[in-house]
Amino acid sequence: MEEGRYYHAAAYLRLSREDEAAGKGCFSAGQGWAESGSIRSQREIICAYVEKQDDIEIHDFYVDDGYSGVNFDRPGFLRMMEDVRAGKVDCVIVKDLSRLGRDYIGAGRLLQKTFPAFSVRFIALNDNFDSLTADYHETSLVLPVKNFVNDAYCRDISCKVRSQQKVKRESGAFIGAFCAYGYKKSDADRNRLEPDEAAASVVRKIFRWKMEGYSATAIARRLDGFGVPSPMEYKRLRGENFKTGFAAGIQTGWSAVAVERILSNEIYIGNLAQGKEERINYKVKRSRKKPREEWIRAEGTHKAVVSKEDFQTVQELLQAGARASKGSGKAHKYTGLLFCGDCGKPMARRAVRVHGKEEAHFICSSRNRGEGCGRHDVAERTLDEILLLALNLQIALNAEEETLAARVREIGEKADGTAAIAEEMRALKKELEKYPKLQAALYEDWKNGIVAEADFKTFREIYRMQEEKLRQAAESQKMRQKEARDASCAAKGELGRMEREMRLAGLGRMELLTLVRRVFVYEGKRIRLELRVREGE
Repeated sequence: MEEGRYYHAAAYLRLSREDEAAGKGCFSAGQGWAESGSIRSQREIICAYVEKQDDIEIHDFYVDDGYSGVNFDRPGFLRMMEDVRAGKVDCVIVKDLSRLGRDYIGAGRLLQKTFPAFSVRFIALNDNFDSLTADYHETSLVLPVKNFVNDAYCRDISCKVRSQQKVKRESGAFIGAFCAYGYKKSDADRNRLEPDEAAASVVRKIFRWKMEGYSATAIARRLDGFGVPSPMEYKRLRGENFKTGFAAGIQTGWSAVAVERILSNEIYIGNLAQGKEERINYKVKRSRKKPREEWIRAEGTHKAVVSKEDFQTVQELLQAGARASKGSGKAHKYTGLLFCGDCGKPMARRAVRVHGKEEAHFICSSRNRGEGCGRHDVAERTLDEILLLALNLQIALNAEEETLAARVREIGEKADGTAAIAEEMRALKKELEKYPKLQAALYEDWKNGIVAEADFKTFREIYRMQEEKLRQAAESQKMRQKEARDASCAAKGELGRMEREMRLAGLGRMELLTLVRRVFVYEGKRIRLELRVREGE
């Protein structure tokens, strides 16, 4: 460097976000972060130094308030380097070397190559370093060591932060900056979530509509039609400084992607899945997506807004690739439920109009595309009848085997009084009178080809056995007249419930989703059901 030269200095000031979080920043209500105390201190120290120098004047202040020193992608630093290259600045002054940066390699390149190439004098006040007067020992040994220490400090901080975040995630604490749509941070504990009821009600509608058969696109259109703000717009309305790569314009509406993201997020059943991405390292801002098995999951961390049963049903529909019809955007009631029993592919629905009335039937989608397999043709009306009968029989079997037997035992143990026994006997007699009718209906269905012969024999034997059990129960009541008084009302209620279940009048989509997981169709109109098991059964 030339002595006797007059320098135009860049006063560079920097403070990281970690220092802000530690309380060195200054928050101004309604304005966000004002200039932090540390930045003011750096400014004052540099100004005091320059005032005592006859050969230096400050060209400009370059400030990066809230930027990490692990890289040099900072607006203030970049502006300063533009002025260096333009020849406007030939001296850089910082409070200490760590303000310039904590990257060992990057800081070393600046001090030993870039600044000398542009004849820039560098001064670090607290480190007592001035490149104009420094000897070889200071530039070749002291500065690299200090840069290495600064770099190691940054690495150590990064490891500690990652470790602390991992512990919080594993304990079920929410550490994200923004909550998922439908939730907000609790006022009592900012690491806990609680439902945001206004948005949570929309989430419930989205799940309900999906179960009713609407496609993600149709749901998005309905929400826009109802004037419901999209998740991004909702955050803006709440005053959150939320940014996303999915924004398409100034005001974003609902999209199929946003709907599907909500439908597949287990946060809505009370679970947290965090750590889905991670920074490549402490020097690189870019993140990489982690495989699902490496996510940190915690169950039951907050209140659910949809039931686990509904969530699981929707996941099965999404996995099955249930598609809605093009016109209405709504699927038919068997969408996502009906599959070929041989190849396992979904059944395709075909509808034709006969005498002005629509008649629909299902065939194997593989056969429909000419890929082999059998036709497995079954009319929708026939399918309704078979399922109705099968579900009624299943309800009858469960009720008769479990509930009725339990009620009969309860009557035998707790009943007292001849009036109660008489009432119970009338109920049992009424129940017995149903079986001849059920058997007759079963026989007619078999004759008409609705029920296979093997199923006919199976259910006929079930009816015979249940009828015999009821007869034995009726005989036992005659011997327990003094124990029948308290059981009569309960028995009536239980039998009434069984009868209501037996009178299952119709099969809509929601009824099907509640009772049935999958329906498999084989040749000869044979049907196999996978029923849903309710929690606790």
